[in-house]
Amino acid sequence: MSGAIVTIFTLIVLLFSIIIHEIAHGSMALYLGDPTAKYSGRLTLNPLKHLDPFGSILFPLFLFIATQGQGPIFGWAKPVPVNPYNYRDQKWGELKVAIAGPAVNFLIGIIFSLAIRFFGLRLPVALIEFFKIIAVYNFAWGLFNLVPIPPLDGYHILFSLLPEKFSEIKIFLLRYSIILLFLFIFFGFGLISFGAFFLFSIFVG
Repeated sequence: MSGAIVTIFTLIVLLFSIIIHEIAHGSMALYLGDPTAKYSGRLTLNPLKHLDPFGSILFPLFLFIATQGQGPIFGWAKPVPVNPYNYRDQKWGELKVAIAGPAVNFLIGIIFSLAIRFFGLRLPVALIEFFKIIAVYNFAWGLFNLVPIPPLDGYHILFSLLPEKFSEIKIFLLRYSIILLFLFIFFGFGLISFGAFFLFSIFVG
């Protein structure tokens, strides 16, 4: 299997992992009574509805060129619009919506890991490699979004659980979110990669 095919497939997996992640947020919001994402046309697999010119195209290409195709390829889509005031569950609604995205990525990672575990001997080697890419990238995307830096889901999850006395930390994270996020991407993404392969190895067995 050529490197070009693997790279193209990886980019497609990354794109749809991000899209499914955002759809999960919007679907949970809709379930809780907020139709904002639905009315914005964001509950669809159509990439054109989700693409962020920088995060979905330019930044992944930059990483691919900078690492000569050997490093992690990363990106993001436009966040799904939600209105928390519409949630029926005002206490835990934001937490549920935030968790929905990573939860779906973890579920996809688990499904494709278990497919390799139980059916690997019957599958072509190329298909196993594709399944591995799907699993690892979804585990990585789920883990990355649990990092408590705005605008990632981990930030919303953390401050849905912490009391108001931690508001100064919240203000600090919001003020320096862009700097912290890029520092983590360039210097801490190895931890995400390690975690993704660790989870993959657990479920593959």
